[in-house]
Amino acid sequence: MLVVGVDEAGRGPVAGPVAVGVVCIPEQYPILDIFPGLNDSKKLSEKKREALFLLLQEEIRKGNISATVCLSSAKIIDEQGIAFAVRHALSRGVQKLLPDPTKGKVFLDGSLHAPKEYEQETVIGGDGSIPVIMLASVAAKVTRDRLMKKKALEYPQYGLETHKGYGTKAHYEALRIHGLSPEHRSTFIHL
Repeated sequence: MLVVGVDEAGRGPVAGPVAVGVVCIPEQYPILDIFPGLNDSKKLSEKKREALFLLLQEEIRKGNISATVCLSSAKIIDEQGIAFAVRHALSRGVQKLLPDPTKGKVFLDGSLHAPKEYEQETVIGGDGSIPVIMLASVAAKVTRDRLMKKKALEYPQYGLETHKGYGTKAHYEALRIHGLSPEHRSTFIHL
């Protein structure tokens, strides 16, 4: 039996995509032994998240586990809404790692739901209590943060490397001066 964890990062920012992390492990996989200090990504320092992400990549290379992070762009968020964007990325990720729904169970954080053919359990606060969701949370957060740092090179006037697209005072100030970039979610911004 396989165990799949799902969490998202970037639901609230005014710029950049939403990222959905999906991690698939064998049922008896000793996740807390392999990933010491694993926790909800929001409770970890950036340095700790990066260290755990490197461990995750190593475990994937060894073939011990599988993981993916699926993104939905600011354009999709503006055109279809954030709920659709999250569902769309989530479905792609779960179907990629667990193509046969009979082979495992999906654990999701908060209010997330997998496609209905999957056995699943949604756990409020799962990103702080279910290790496989914690790891999905780290994968989503690190992937999105790295992407926002790259986008900051394309659009240096917004300071994306600092706030990762969240609506900080400095970010709104930059928006007032420079207007929106293609990475901004126009439906989220009220100047």
